[in-house]
Amino acid sequence: MSHTEAPIRIGTRGSQLALAQASEVRARLMAAHGLPEDAFGIEIISTSGDRILDRPLSEVGGKGLFTKEIEAALLDGRIDLAVHSSKDMATASPEGLVITAFLEREDVRDAFIGRDVATIDDLPRGATVGSASLRRQALMKRLRPDLDVVIFRGNVQTRLRKLSEGQADGTLLALAGLNRMDMASTATEVLSVERFPPAPGQGAICIQSREGDERIAELVAPI
Repeated sequence: MSHTEAPIRIGTRGSQLALAQASEVRARLMAAHGLPEDAFGIEIISTSGDRILDRPLSEVGGKGLFTKEIEAALLDGRIDLAVHSSKDMATASPEGLVITAFLEREDVRDAFIGRDVATIDDLPRGATVGSASLRRQALMKRLRPDLDVVIFRGNVQTRLRKLSEGQADGTLLALAGLNRMDMASTATEVLSVERFPPAPGQGAICIQSREGDERIAELVAPI
């Protein structure tokens, strides 16, 4: 790719974490090919998962809600590649799209963030823990059947705000996301994979592109 070509358009969600992930991909591509920042454009695409915050994901379409609008933009040529959290991906890409690359995986573990206590074991009986993830809800109920587990939707900053406002006594987030935003100190307890198994793909950023797009395949191969 030369400097005179049109910028490579990178599609992403608009959350702080999603933008950090897209920026990491851009930085790696710049370093791998000796390209300036303006050789790439980051295109923010609003997804259903970001807009629908009043219902559990399982009731309105599941994980695909965080990817389908981005995948549509990729299919119709509005973007050249998409950056996703692998754990948000469906088990199969839509026809015409492929996973081109994964970045080196970050920490796979979940983190507990307590408002007044540091660990899950320290929570008093009947305390409230908020999570949007069915996996996390189920694991929390297995560890502490006495807790009240409630739906907690929104991006990292939204969930931390809800926690600080007292809407719950604790919440759970992926440690990888906190690390990527330099917020690891927010975690009050890091949960072992034996005690709290992570989601498939957690901690891994994936790059999706159009099937047969050799230019993009060659671009991302070095990273």
